[in-house]
Amino acid sequence: MTTAPTAPTVEPAVPLPRGGPVGVDPADDEFTFDEPRRPRRTPSFGAQVVASFITILSVTLLGFSIYVGFGSRLHHDRAQLEAYADFRKDLALGTAPTGQTQPTHPNRLLKPGTAVAVLQIPELHLKEVVFEGTSGAVLENGPGHLRDSPMPGQAGTSEIMGRSTLYGGPFGHIDTLAPGDQFTVITGLGVQKFRVIDVRRAGDIVPPPVVGGSRLVLATADGNPFVPTGVLRVDAELTSQVQPSGPFVFGASSLPPSEKALGTDPSAWYPLVLFGQALVLVAGLLTYARVRWGGWQTWVVAVPVLVFVGLAVADEAIRLLPNLM
Repeated sequence: MTTAPTAPTVEPAVPLPRGGPVGVDPADDEFTFDEPRRPRRTPSFGAQVVASFITILSVTLLGFSIYVGFGSRLHHDRAQLEAYADFRKDLALGTAPTGQTQPTHPNRLLKPGTAVAVLQIPELHLKEVVFEGTSGAVLENGPGHLRDSPMPGQAGTSEIMGRSTLYGGPFGHIDTLAPGDQFTVITGLGVQKFRVIDVRRAGDIVPPPVVGGSRLVLATADGNPFVPTGVLRVDAELTSQVQPSGPFVFGASSLPPSEKALGTDPSAWYPLVLFGQALVLVAGLLTYARVRWGGWQTWVVAVPVLVFVGLAVADEAIRLLPNLM
């Protein structure tokens, strides 16, 4: 008896995914598979430190530019708001300065930065508190009275300086004043009224010295906003009554170079170096923290610290620039 041959066992076909195997081009005669991607290389610790340090310093530099363009104006506006409230009170109490010395201590000079007047120019929609002194630090808050000149309205020629661009640029448009325009200056002696004589630049004819009357000069930087080429001055004569002068104890020989037109303040170098060192140290610490701790956690701590140190550096650096910018 013979046994019938057994049919061969056929394995059920496994259906392929639609489109063929992953990574396989069905048009190819032979299947080829993509090579696995290489893992992303992690930068070394030194490279991360350098990159983070450059990022932090770049952000600080950007903040400096923003402060010069916009933040300095906020500084000026706040200083004006506070000074105007205090000076109004001094006028009401009769304790506003009327000369070079302090009202309560006639033997002491006024401190630089003391509010001495309010300048109002309707044509420019300008209303600014004027401070004693013309250094870069004083002119950050508003126009300054040249300390070796009499107070506005007193006999002689008084001078008020103001910035043309930075910190709100309160004197940025005084060149548009025309002969005959009128404005007022409120001091501890009352309201002084002036009329514009002319606008002059370097090389123009200087008016002869005033005899028996009072004249006021408004001065600011002339030329490019960030590269001044000279001083622009507006001469005005007093049209109201000349006021009595106080003791004149501070002369031109006592005026430091930093308070002259386009003067710089070399005393800012010392705090600038200290704050600069602090900025580099902070940047280094934050760089290490960013590599070891994490990105967003570090920036939460870094932002207020960098803002404080950055503003301090910017403020001192600006004092090294001409005071009328």
